[in-house]
Amino acid sequence: MRIKSMTATFGRLDKARLEPGPGLTLIHAPNEGGKSTWAAFWRTMLYGIDTRDRDKRGYLADKNRYQPWSGAPMEGEIQLELEGRDITIRRGPRGNVPFGAFSAVYTGTQEPVPGLTASNCGELLTGVGAEVFTRSAFLGESSLSVTTAPELERRIAALVTSGEEDVSFSQAMERLKSWKNRRQVNRSVGEIPRLEGELAQVEDALGRLEEISAQAARLEGEQALLEREREGLALQAEGYRLLERKRLADRYVQAEEEYQAAQDQLSALEAELSGRPAPDKEELKKAQGELQYLKVLEEEIKQGSAALEEAEAASARAKEAVKDKHFADMAGDEAVEQVNSQLAEAEKGRAKAAVWKRCGWLSFILVAGFLFALQYYFKWSTGWRPAGWWFSPGLPLLAVACFLFGVFCLYRGKKMAGSSRAVLSRYGVQTPEELTALAQDYRERRQGAERAAHEVEVIGNAVTERQEKRDAAKTELMEFVHQFAPEVNDLFGCSAALSRALNIDHDLSLARERVQERRRRLEDLAAQGVERGEEAVPELPVPELGPEETDRALARTEERLEAAAAQLNQARGTLQAMGDPSALSARRERLEERLTRLRLEHDALALAMETLTQANARLQERFSPELNRLTGQYMARLTGDRYPAVSLSRELEGFVRAGDGVLPRSALYLSRGTADQLYLALRLAVCRLCLPEKPPIVLDDALASFDDARLEAALELLWELSGEQQMLLFTCQKREGEVLANTPGVLKLEL
Repeated sequence: MRIKSMTATFGRLDKARLEPGPGLTLIHAPNEGGKSTWAAFWRTMLYGIDTRDRDKRGYLADKNRYQPWSGAPMEGEIQLELEGRDITIRRGPRGNVPFGAFSAVYTGTQEPVPGLTASNCGELLTGVGAEVFTRSAFLGESSLSVTTAPELERRIAALVTSGEEDVSFSQAMERLKSWKNRRQVNRSVGEIPRLEGELAQVEDALGRLEEISAQAARLEGEQALLEREREGLALQAEGYRLLERKRLADRYVQAEEEYQAAQDQLSALEAELSGRPAPDKEELKKAQGELQYLKVLEEEIKQGSAALEEAEAASARAKEAVKDKHFADMAGDEAVEQVNSQLAEAEKGRAKAAVWKRCGWLSFILVAGFLFALQYYFKWSTGWRPAGWWFSPGLPLLAVACFLFGVFCLYRGKKMAGSSRAVLSRYGVQTPEELTALAQDYRERRQGAERAAHEVEVIGNAVTERQEKRDAAKTELMEFVHQFAPEVNDLFGCSAALSRALNIDHDLSLARERVQERRRRLEDLAAQGVERGEEAVPELPVPELGPEETDRALARTEERLEAAAAQLNQARGTLQAMGDPSALSARRERLEERLTRLRLEHDALALAMETLTQANARLQERFSPELNRLTGQYMARLTGDRYPAVSLSRELEGFVRAGDGVLPRSALYLSRGTADQLYLALRLAVCRLCLPEKPPIVLDDALASFDDARLEAALELLWELSGEQQMLLFTCQKREGEVLANTPGVLKLEL
């Protein structure tokens, strides 16, 4: 079979067309260029889309993943050359089912290809099912590693045995396991556990039959004992009822006496109330409020008197503190004004004293200057004559006058400065600031004394006012109380009289209620059938239990008797419903016999599975020598004879042995590239040995992890195999094209 062309509206492909060559076709495209989409299109055209597949976390179903980006319906066409004839396969939508429509005709005609349907298309064209195809001739974008599948296992096993492909080890093991599980999976699932459960139920039913029979016999005896106990307790209860009637008769007599006493008390209260009319209740309550107000006033007067005493004492202390020898009986502001005036006069005196002192010293300076000037004058004009000027008639008098004036000025200034200091000395201070502070302190003490005196006056007025109110309220209250209690002469008597006046209506109401209650009591006793003078109750023996205990014991006994009767009826009904014990015994024997047979079958199946496993283990020792040999040949070519030998387990796990090595090495120990080369060799070997129809091999970036040397070896091997089997190699790299640049028969395409 050979692909001649493919046309696809599939995923990112929109009516795209691909025409590979008959041998090796190298198809280059960058990432997201559609390589994997073409590969998936080829697989889907062969085997269709699984419409039952659903999206999962991190995974998209093919029906959603390859929906055309253009919004067009998913459809495609492939032209193949098969057995010397060209056929055209088409798939398209059918309703909402992608690729649901299928047709296979001979190219250029509408003649259907016989036997080729949508469900068997891939298997008829490739010779294998989808499981083998995706593990051999379809090297997709994921890892190249190969996992086992029943169909692939059968085909490989056919290389070892006679060639029969009807059954595999895994299928046989699954069938044996299914038979074994049908009998017993675990302790709760399977025929054996079910029969064991039924047998346990039958044995439990037989045990319950015996238990319930014994329980019924025990309940019959208990019922008889309880009936005798109930009769004795009923006799005791009847005796207590007779005693209770006697006590009711006595209570009737007592109730009559109490009713008469209540009537007498009511009559006395009514007579007392009829003697003098009682004031209105609202007036009485108002009078009680006035009485409470008097008590409040008394308390306030008491507290005010104490506060007045404290205020008077504080005022006396303030008056004593305000006494001052410097400011006798002066107001605070007057003292401050006096001090400020005296300080101002003193400041003026100090200023005048300074002026007089300056004038005195200035006179001395003028006299001295004048004398020195005359001395030098006579020296330069008449020659030196010491003190010659003294003999001038007016000059000495002028100098003396100036000198005396200077002395007078100094004296006057000293006197004025002394008068200023006298002001500070008078008050006993050193500086004007201290004198000012002294006056301020006096003013504050004076103000404190005035406030204390004002507080005494205010408190005294308040106390006097409350005393006047108390006297007026007391007089008015006494006048009101004397209207109905003239004997009262103090507040205590007023309180008692008001309470009595208010409570007499209440006492009268209580007396009336008491009379009504005693009357109802008599009527209740009469309703119970009790009358005065009822005949005496005969003497009865004293029971062991009291009346209440007897009633409770009788009630408990009746409850137990009812419960025992119900249990006995239930036990009898259960015995009747459970059926014949002999039938249950026969069923138990049948279940035991069947269970024994199933256990033997289970053991036989377990032995068969163990034997099959041992046989499979021995078969694995010689698992498909032809597959191992051919895979080893391909692996040797891919790795330059570094790994000339390959062995495979039944699970298709690869083991390689180096040329100079002794023990095989698992693929898990190999590098990613070497592991990919191993599984590429395995897939090529499977294609050659197990795919009789030689379908095209599709490789999607399968050589991306190969180094340059092994890439060249792999391309050489693929080129050789493409002579027998068409190869489509998709790649996103330039290396493959460079290696195959001069290789004949290789078709290169760019997407």
